[in-house]
Amino acid sequence: MANSKSAEKRARTNERRRIRNQSYKSATRTMVRKAERAVAEGAPDVMATAVGDAISKLDKAAGKGIIHRNAAARKKSRLMARLNKATGVGKAAAAS
Repeated sequence: MANSKSAEKRARTNERRRIRNQSYKSATRTMVRKAERAVAEGAPDVMATAVGDAISKLDKAAGKGIIHRNAAARKKSRLMARLNKATGVGKAAAAS
């Protein structure tokens, strides 16, 4: 347990931040899973929307320091690669 007033305050602050960060992480994971599911199902309009929402959520989480910016970039890159593969983007350029 904390030995000083400042340590008690720090413990309270850390707990509030932990709870907030936990909800952001959970929401981010949910959006990424929804995007992956949409890409797997293959509805083009739903795919783009879901991936866009997931990327936005990842950017916000990285901006708040909840996840590392490189982790967010990696997840966004993998989502976009799946989306591009599902929609066939880049195949025409590679064939030429």
